[in-house]
Amino acid sequence: MIWQLSYATLILVMVCAVASLWIRDLMGAAILFGAYSFLMCTQWLAMGAVDVAFTEAAIGAGISSALVFAAIFRTTRRSKD
Repeated sequence: MIWQLSYATLILVMVCAVASLWIRDLMGAAILFGAYSFLMCTQWLAMGAVDVAFTEAAIGAGISSALVFAAIFRTTRRSKD
């Protein structure tokens, strides 16, 4: 991978990580967490760790995001802010 593209992806990973911690909406945080996992998958793939990238895509971006979305949909919102 071109090093500029790798650095840009790394910056996006850090932005997604920090934004998912600061955002107040649970759905938004879950979406950012899924994007973080997908971007980490591309970073692992760029480093040549195909098995780690596949595991990150399957578990980090797939199953974990689905479980977080399911948990959010089973909760109710108490405040309107």
